[in-house]
Amino acid sequence: MATKEFQNVGILSIGEMGLGIAQVLIAHGYHVYTFAADRSLGTQSRARNAGVELSPTLEHFVSSCCCVLSIVPPRDAHDTAKRILAVTPSSRTQPLYYVDLNAISPHSALETCKLLATNPSIVLIDGGIIGGVPYPLEQDNDWHCPSLIVSGPDKLPDPALIKTLNIRHLDMPIGAATGLKMCFACTTKGFVALAIQSFATAHELGVLDELRAYLERYNPTTLKLAEKGLVTMPPKAYRWVHEMREIAETVSLDGGFEKALFQSVAEVYRMIAEDSLLGKEQPGERVRGETVEDVVGLLSECMREKKMDTNG
Repeated sequence: MATKEFQNVGILSIGEMGLGIAQVLIAHGYHVYTFAADRSLGTQSRARNAGVELSPTLEHFVSSCCCVLSIVPPRDAHDTAKRILAVTPSSRTQPLYYVDLNAISPHSALETCKLLATNPSIVLIDGGIIGGVPYPLEQDNDWHCPSLIVSGPDKLPDPALIKTLNIRHLDMPIGAATGLKMCFACTTKGFVALAIQSFATAHELGVLDELRAYLERYNPTTLKLAEKGLVTMPPKAYRWVHEMREIAETVSLDGGFEKALFQSVAEVYRMIAEDSLLGKEQPGERVRGETVEDVVGLLSECMREKKMDTNG
């Protein structure tokens, strides 16, 4: 259960993952705050219905919390840190632990570190989330929580919060946790991009059924991962665009590879998010793309339109 000193935790923002982690915390006795005045009424309603307290201002949000979890689209990670910095008094009595759980490169994590180091009241903990959205377990009224991997010289000083959030601290510098997240996402979201192109192209060639049959025969694990990735991806595609660009930076600066591969993967997700009907899907409000057939059908329509625009 929550300890008195670390009972109030803030989350930015209350998307699918943020809301899930908020529910985990609330189930363990924490008070969870968010600032959502700049979010949709639907997001505000979901947060309120889950028991999250909506702060009227960002200043109120920061002053209410001992710890802030930043879980925003990767493109917004640095600006979110700037916003927190702007409203956090340097004379604050207790430090504000800022746990950056965004899917960003080690280089970006170090930039955030430099930014927040200008305020002695803010303690940055570099982190990343590995695993899916939390969900309730049938037994013990508990929740499954993904792995929160963190690194850096500072640790959350509250064992109860560490246990609740399934935190593992790597005894490594700022950037290690985000680097691990990037490398993990290379193989997961990178694979989904391959599956998108494989299945959509097979659909256009009229051999999708045969592709699935041969995968089932020779590599059923790959088939299962591909099909799951295709139908769960649409509401997340817009977030993954910048994440793939962060991966491109990571494999280039830290691995020595060219950026082109994951820049191309970013373009796959950009096309889905901005050019296809799948980009309109919202978590918990799915309308299209809940079957493999519908996903590849919509993607094929989108690609045909792009061809016509290019040729016409």
